[in-house]
Amino acid sequence: MDLRQLKHFVAIAEELSFSKAASRLRIAQPALSRTVKEMEDQLDTILLDRNRKRVRLTDTGAILLREARTLLEQHQSALESVRRAAQGEEGELRIGYIGPPTRHFLGRILAEYRRRHPKVAIHLEERTPERVWEMVAAGRLNLGFTRPVPLSRDLGLHTLTLREEPLGVVSPPEHPFASALNVPWSALEREKLVVLARREGVGIHDAVLAGCRSAGFAPVLTRTPSLISTVFTYVEARVGLGVVTEGVVPPNAPLAFTQLSPPITIPLVLAWQGEPLSPPSRSFQHLVKAWLQSGELDPVPALPSTT
Repeated sequence: MDLRQLKHFVAIAEELSFSKAASRLRIAQPALSRTVKEMEDQLDTILLDRNRKRVRLTDTGAILLREARTLLEQHQSALESVRRAAQGEEGELRIGYIGPPTRHFLGRILAEYRRRHPKVAIHLEERTPERVWEMVAAGRLNLGFTRPVPLSRDLGLHTLTLREEPLGVVSPPEHPFASALNVPWSALEREKLVVLARREGVGIHDAVLAGCRSAGFAPVLTRTPSLISTVFTYVEARVGLGVVTEGVVPPNAPLAFTQLSPPITIPLVLAWQGEPLSPPSRSFQHLVKAWLQSGELDPVPALPSTT
């Protein structure tokens, strides 16, 4: 079975139409029919349930589609790596990150890295914390800026803690919390809360629930949006109070951030598979450590409590 056959099969499986797949590949439809027949003979199984009215993947066909996509992606990735090396780009650096906690430093540190290593190709992937862990563990990313999640302990990755971010409550300026030095967790029992959805931020979501449980109550989560920016929009709209980490609070927003007490912190970490690191990964890791020591990674001060 060769790459040509896999490409033909993927086109048919995605289009669920021989004619559409033939048009997409710019080949004659009978050639596709012969390809599928050859593959089915080689594998001794039916890959497509087809008649004059429809085409449907069988169970074995669905498995082949998943594996074929992976093989074709790996093939394309290999070709791109060779091409970049031939053009003198001298390697690549694939970085995963979670957006808001890295907003204030990621662009700056990447600009400095490119100044030092202009021939390294940088590829960025913004994902959820859990997905960053998975992609680093799978080798699809060299490094990842992320937060600990339940599965991270089982992946065996190396980490560097960049900072511990305290949880706090974000409120409109007229709310009593806005002028407080800190807010006890127990005070949230009387409030409607807006918290990032668990599928997008499992660490923060679970930490908020744990903080409320430790204060003896189950919180009222009035909204659980998928984006942290939506949390702040809900707070501005007076739908509820947000509970977030200090590092994600946008500067100059018409809101107040007040730390919760007793404090609960959420780490921001850099994760990687371990030695041996590729030269681009190692040089970027060294730059991150240097910025960590110099304080360049520290966030902009959070919104002050409004008095």
